[in-house]
Amino acid sequence: MRKFYSSAMAVGTAALLALSMSACGSERDGDGDDAGSGKGFKKDALIGVALPSKTSENWVLAGGLFESGLKDAGFKFDVQYANASSPVADQQAQITAMTTKGAKVIVIGATDAAQLSTQVEAAKKSGAVVIAYDRLITGTKDLDYYVAFDNFKVGQLQGQALIDGMKAKKATGPWTVELFSGSPDDNNSGVFFNGAMDVLKPLIDKGDIVVGSGQKDIQQTATQGWKAENAQTRMDSLLTSTYNTGGKTLDGVLSPNDTLARAIIQSVKSAGKPIPVVTGQDSEVESVKSIMAGEQYSTINKDTRKLVAETINMVKALQGGNEPTVNDTKSYDNKAKVVPSFLLPPVIVTKANAAQAYADDPKLAPLTK
Repeated sequence: MRKFYSSAMAVGTAALLALSMSACGSERDGDGDDAGSGKGFKKDALIGVALPSKTSENWVLAGGLFESGLKDAGFKFDVQYANASSPVADQQAQITAMTTKGAKVIVIGATDAAQLSTQVEAAKKSGAVVIAYDRLITGTKDLDYYVAFDNFKVGQLQGQALIDGMKAKKATGPWTVELFSGSPDDNNSGVFFNGAMDVLKPLIDKGDIVVGSGQKDIQQTATQGWKAENAQTRMDSLLTSTYNTGGKTLDGVLSPNDTLARAIIQSVKSAGKPIPVVTGQDSEVESVKSIMAGEQYSTINKDTRKLVAETINMVKALQGGNEPTVNDTKSYDNKAKVVPSFLLPPVIVTKANAAQAYADDPKLAPLTK
């Protein structure tokens, strides 16, 4: 069982479980009340969606897709983004307001995984079903479901891409790298990092991979708020302190997402140094362009359209009084219960397979021609 706590120091060492996409929601495992009580609710009921600040293209896209998808399904909807200046308090207030309005389902992309238990409990007591979207909410038995891409696998793919990219440039090590992780208030940050380290640590222990700065701990590698400027500032500092003297060459950088990857690349370019192998995630337009131009090495395709559609499928099932489909009932322990989850498979994308990976994406496919 993977225990994905809000603390970014939690190390995920459990093996990945094989996912059966046909597994049904009756295969429940964990604490708490059953969400699917068979009661159902009116088709035009209010559905609340609370998303973080608009920190990436995918959050913005998700909001629009929820609005159109819920409308097409006949539901009323309230889609809100947290204010960037006070995201936690703002999201807490938004969830409370959705509960007061009588929302039957509240979907939450958490601003801070550990600070929503009071609001989730109140929503559950009101009769609402609570679904964690993309980011697991921790420390509450009142969370009903979790829908996301398999984020530990995302980290593993990023770690392997870093190795593959460096081998393509230099067949044998040792390779010198730097490690970046996401915001410490996002539960996914630790999951991504732990997945990557599951692949990288054996090579680090052997000496085949060397972390030039010595900064290997997730607290040292964190990027507060997932902000590009924070990643660029840290990369500037690393280049100055570790790579300006002594002839040390930077071969690769583990970046947890595309926004940070581009900031890291900009830092390296501004310093007049060769661009190392840099990973990413989210298939953002500018990063796909960068990959095709031979700068950023890789990203992860986590199709937001599929993630939103699966979440709306859960809502539809609940409206009909049925248990939503899940395909994992053992992996995601939020420190209060094992949360029934639906996990979608992520796809690694490099220049070599970009055309295939984005063939059915009208926004990204033209960029790969």
